[in-house]
Amino acid sequence: MKKIVFLFLLVSNISFSQTPQELETFGRLLNDAIFYCDKYITPVSDAAIYQASSGWVTSPKKRKLWEVTLGFNNNVFFVPKADREFEIKNSDFTFFSIYTEPNWTPVSSATVPTALGTNQQYNLNGYIGNDQVFFQTPQGVNAEQVYYSHFTGSVAIWYGTELILKYSPVTKLKSGNYQVYGYGLKHNIDQYFNSFIKNKINMSGLVCYSNENISFGFITPASNNGPDLGIDEINGLVDTWQFQYNVSKEFKKFEIMAGIIANISDIKYKFIGEVPPGQAIPFQSVFNEKIKEIYKTKTNYLGEVSCRYKINKVFLQSTFAFGKFVNSNFAVQYEF
Repeated sequence: MKKIVFLFLLVSNISFSQTPQELETFGRLLNDAIFYCDKYITPVSDAAIYQASSGWVTSPKKRKLWEVTLGFNNNVFFVPKADREFEIKNSDFTFFSIYTEPNWTPVSSATVPTALGTNQQYNLNGYIGNDQVFFQTPQGVNAEQVYYSHFTGSVAIWYGTELILKYSPVTKLKSGNYQVYGYGLKHNIDQYFNSFIKNKINMSGLVCYSNENISFGFITPASNNGPDLGIDEINGLVDTWQFQYNVSKEFKKFEIMAGIIANISDIKYKFIGEVPPGQAIPFQSVFNEKIKEIYKTKTNYLGEVSCRYKINKVFLQSTFAFGKFVNSNFAVQYEF
């Protein structure tokens, strides 16, 4: 991603306790900042859920006790045009006014990128007393696809059940990080129906949990001419419970699979950064308390199709998940 920069130019002699008017003005600044943050960060939080949802099931078929499968996955998320930008108007704000970047020409509205958008920027400007507060709108991913890699592993346990693990190292983006890890249990269903077994039709149900962690550079002390705000990064924490049903049909070395996915995600945010000791105004605490207003719980429904090809004990698998977004996954697996 392009580097995300938030600039609040708060001169060092601002004291929000000076007058009730300044306190009220700072409250309006907080409202505007969180309003913008919600519009900007929500699409990438949704994308993180889709990225973590795909590729859990290599095959719904029943495995022998203690069989192990290890996989390396490359994930490609296709960024939809509808989620790359949103419109802001001066009427949306109670504190800020919109100016073009870098010429500082006032405008009544602007189309700005979400975290999945371009690197187009505008300036938002306001005043607390005689002191200027300057907010440079953040840039987006500025790409049509987002890539990350992860590892999967599964072990067959009793009664046609598998324990599945998913883990990705921290994926470095151009302006932030992404990581996902999780675990789940898959249970084979066709073992209870002889006709399905004879026709090589496999069915399974899956319950899994994943944690998606996304973070972006926000405002560092070096970019702030006033007090240290302690909001160097914004961190998105997503807890997802997923329920999935898959059915597949084997054709010699090929296995064709389709699935239905439903998941429920709790999405929270927090600001991270160095807080100077003895700071008179707890900026980080104030922002973190305010950002709780955009915590969300979301339910998603996805379809999934997959094709798996066997080469001895090695398998090649391509998977597509689709719903609001489209996500693809290509995996190389080895069965022990």
